Amino acid sequence: MTYSAMDRDGRLRRPAGIRSIHLGDTRVSYVPDGAVQLRPRDLIPDTTSEVWAAHPEYLDESGSLVASIGGLLVENSDRALLIDAGFGPQSWPPAPDGPRGAIHGGALLDSLAQLGRKPEQIEAVALTHLHPDHTGWAWHPAPGADRPAFAHADYLVSEPEWARRDLLEAQEIAGLTPHVRTVAGGQEIFPGVRMRITAGHSPGHAEYVITSGGQRLIAFGDALHSPIQVAHPEWSTVFDHDPVRAADHRRQLVAELAEPDTIGFGIHFADVVFGRVRRDGDDLAWRPLDT
Repeated sequence: MTYSAMDRDGRLRRPAGIRSIHLGDTRVSYVPDGAVQLRPRDLIPDTTSEVWAAHPEYLDESGSLVASIGGLLVENSDRALLIDAGFGPQSWPPAPDGPRGAIHGGALLDSLAQLGRKPEQIEAVALTHLHPDHTGWAWHPAPGADRPAFAHADYLVSEPEWARRDLLEAQEIAGLTPHVRTVAGGQEIFPGVRMRITAGHSPGHAEYVITSGGQRLIAFGDALHSPIQVAHPEWSTVFDHDPVRAADHRRQLVAELAEPDTIGFGIHFADVVFGRVRRDGDDLAWRPLDT
């Protein structure tokens, strides 16, 4: 199926709902938790007012980029893995300056229920990195409970990311530590799912490559924050721990996403979280899947 430019533009300005695709016998689903508004020029300092004036399709009525927040459910037979754990049951008002506008979470458990999964059916929570919009439900107590909803599961974190956990707030560390199992790059963590370490956005940022049915999906975490970066991988965000290293990796990632039988998953990509990279004139561009 195809959809119009108007449909695409509308999706670029709203948070994603539940979306699922199949890779052979594996189902992967975006699990919504919430959203955050981002001030585009503060987020990507190398952009200009002219850049965003030329691309109004990315901006909501307030002039903000809309970034989805959630997780990726990977199901194989009766087994289930969750990649990233959203922001959790909390909301923050807009920061007075910098890139972050209003942010909220709280929907992830309800979204899982709509997908037919209870928290206790998740055997592991694999984290791309330790920023709070990816770890929320891993350390916040579940509503009406005194411990997190996934406290029964292992929390899988790359070895170099966990080694720099000093960058986290102490409260988050206390909630995560009892459940963390560190993982080396290249390790298979679930049938057909391997972690690879792609430092740049954070000291040990990880991506997860899911292979099944002759296809692969790259869940690239915060290596890319917005589809506009696909055409401009040199544009790093203020959230990148090492902007130069992050840009170097983005160039490699975008080229890899353009290869045949390859799908990308951008957790913050508004309502176009699943897509492919294709040639658009002289540039590469994100082409959302019509799931």
